[in-house]
Amino acid sequence: MVKNPKKATPTNCPIEQTLALIVGKWKTVILWHLSSGTKRYSELRRLIPEVSEKMLIHSLRDLEKNLLVQRNVYHEVPPRVEYSLSKKAQTLTPILASIDSWGKKHL
Repeated sequence: MVKNPKKATPTNCPIEQTLALIVGKWKTVILWHLSSGTKRYSELRRLIPEVSEKMLIHSLRDLEKNLLVQRNVYHEVPPRVEYSLSKKAQTLTPILASIDSWGKKHL
């Protein structure tokens, strides 16, 4: 029987599990921008101009599915959608700040 190399196997390693939630080309950047406060979708697009609309939507949905981002829809005309960090994701802020600091120092 040949194993599918693309199929992820569960792990008990907390580092691998955490990285599986937050690593992606844009997820960590999105979390960093949301750590400074609630943002509308259009604000995130302006803050991260390199990300495609499709990837931003996909990344936000993944982060929401993993309970790291809260999506609030306001039923008004035109509709307003805001994104913010969940309480769980707020605990990542010091780690993201450390990554930011390291990058500024070494890159």
